[in-house]
Amino acid sequence: MPAILAAVGGIARELELPSLLERAVTTMCELVGAPRGRLELAENGVARYGGEPGAGAVEVPVRAGPQEFGTLVVEPGAGGFTRREREVLGALAAATGMAVEKALLVDQMRRRERWLEASYDVTGALLAAQDLHATLRLIAERARIVAGGTAGAIARPAGPGQLVFDVVEPPGDDADRLTGLTVPTEGTATGVAFATRRPVVVRDYGERVQEEQRDRAGPMPAMIKDLDSAISVPLLVGEDTLGVLVVAKFRDKSPFTDSDVQLAETFAGHAALAVEFSRAQEARQQLAVFEDRDRIARDLHDLVIQRLFATGLGLEGVSRLIADPAVAARVAGFAQDLDGTIREIRNSIFSLQAPAQAHGSLRAELLRVAVDARDTLGFEPRVGFDGPLDAAVPDAVRTDLIASLREALTNVARHAGATSSSVDVTVDGLGRRLTLAVRDDGTGPPPERDRVSGLANLAARAARWGGTCVLVAAAGGGARLEWTAELPARAGEQGSGR
Repeated sequence: MPAILAAVGGIARELELPSLLERAVTTMCELVGAPRGRLELAENGVARYGGEPGAGAVEVPVRAGPQEFGTLVVEPGAGGFTRREREVLGALAAATGMAVEKALLVDQMRRRERWLEASYDVTGALLAAQDLHATLRLIAERARIVAGGTAGAIARPAGPGQLVFDVVEPPGDDADRLTGLTVPTEGTATGVAFATRRPVVVRDYGERVQEEQRDRAGPMPAMIKDLDSAISVPLLVGEDTLGVLVVAKFRDKSPFTDSDVQLAETFAGHAALAVEFSRAQEARQQLAVFEDRDRIARDLHDLVIQRLFATGLGLEGVSRLIADPAVAARVAGFAQDLDGTIREIRNSIFSLQAPAQAHGSLRAELLRVAVDARDTLGFEPRVGFDGPLDAAVPDAVRTDLIASLREALTNVARHAGATSSSVDVTVDGLGRRLTLAVRDDGTGPPPERDRVSGLANLAARAARWGGTCVLVAAAGGGARLEWTAELPARAGEQGSGR
């Protein structure tokens, strides 16, 4: 009897489930003289003593109240189990069941504490007025660590029926290839969570993603096939769905439980408030910047451009009065340079004013992407436009254009080591060809093998519209990426044979 009491006390003192199972199965086998034994709890671990029990093993359920946690399987010695030994097994199994229940409650309490600490971290970032991208990265990182996941990500709306993965944790080559990846809101776990505003839990996540993306051009990152259990939780603020928090595990890891889902959902609620607060902070800061930009734009238009225009006209008039053809040509060239300067200033004026315009403007959306990239780049890229963008570019192409610009600037920030960058978006005179050109003064194009994988997403989007995507060394150093798309004919041009 003292040995049994000591064994029960030793099992009851264990609070960590793996060590509890190990101690329980070892103690039972030693007390009853069993050569081999196994204690298995559904999806919560397995402990063995002396190898796998063979034929004739005795099975004893491990319960706590009405709930069955698992099964104890013990192989008897040569003489089998006596009545007393069977009673000992039953008593130890009951003690183990109560100890397991306690350990699971302690584990749940600790997990709640970790999720709560993660919420405090996000709240701290909120009070520190971190920018939106930093807040999103913190949310993904904390959720991944607390949930025991392999990867964490934030997907946000990127046009009708599309979500884009803005943040992927932890950083690395696979994260680089996943960042900027777009997925539809229909037929994907992330999309279902966004559309239904309810958490979605899946197993064999990698196989599901590969099946969903089988028609997508370009290779999928290698890590995708190894993902197993995943949970997608919407970020909700009132009636708005700001995005989806995704946490995924590699294969051979225990799946997410109902408790994990509930805790992640609570954390997502806190995280969504932090995201909304960050958005409001940025909106207030941008409003102040826009007001100042609007004042600068008015001054440029009313003062600088008028004076430059007058000077250009004066130079053109003087060139006609000069008898020496060489000097006259040189003065006329100065006038042409002023015309080019006026165009650049007008472009700059639009760049200053466009962010304050309605969200429906494609130019404003592209400028917003450039402004958002400022923190990761360390500078704000220069943006220029030419041609009827808003009239010629349909919504479907527009979504891919915005996503491609976002990914191109992300690649510059992560790989180029650049100190400046320029973006030029043009539509030709016929409104049939769209060109996005992103240039930087960085280290130049990567080796060919790295360039292929890095451009896969960009090339796939261009191919959807009969276009191309190439990355070449730029004149004077750095790299130049050119992304093109063929645009459909506008209304009124259909069927015209002229």
